[in-house]
Amino acid sequence: MATAQATLTPITDTTPAVVDIPAKEPSGAQWVPRYPTSKAISACSEPFAQNLGAFIAALKAAGASVNISATYRPPERAYLMHWCYMISNEEQDPRTVPEKAGVNILWDHRDANGSYDKPSSIQAARAMLNAYGMQNLQTPPALNTRHTLGLAVDMSITWGSDLTIQKADASTVTITSTPRSGMNSDLREVGASYGVVKFVGGAADKPHWSDNGH
Repeated sequence: MATAQATLTPITDTTPAVVDIPAKEPSGAQWVPRYPTSKAISACSEPFAQNLGAFIAALKAAGASVNISATYRPPERAYLMHWCYMISNEEQDPRTVPEKAGVNILWDHRDANGSYDKPSSIQAARAMLNAYGMQNLQTPPALNTRHTLGLAVDMSITWGSDLTIQKADASTVTITSTPRSGMNSDLREVGASYGVVKFVGGAADKPHWSDNGH
């Protein structure tokens, strides 16, 4: 018996693929809670985490008050902080801010006619800067910061009278000088003994310490 054979003609699906690209969200203070910064010493990289823990323990044992506001910072947050500062304080054109993968933000706002709205763009960036608490910061937050590597901390340090504190080599020093804060030059020497170095830029970023001062 003869076997019937059918010839099949390949069919190519020419329907265009539809890719759903989400619309960018305008900049503004609503971005600030996203990509949160850690305040935990454990979020830092070693050996900085151990060094920082030892320094803070010595501070508290001496009677100082320590308040950590930031340790590890996600790169996305560093990006948002840097560019809102640049737009607000350094006359950065919002239309020229580079994009960052995973951060679908629109820095350059548009008016009802679709035209670039410079005042609205700057206002939104400034709202972000204020919500980040960077009103008094005198230098742009770094894009490639030690925070994103887990090698930095922002902390406020205060004490009420002479501070007798132990250095990393177990020797003790008494700090009688002022100010009684993290800006004290004698305290910086104590921190450096633990491998926790005060920011080299002076008062431009008062709370900042890291493994190398940057």
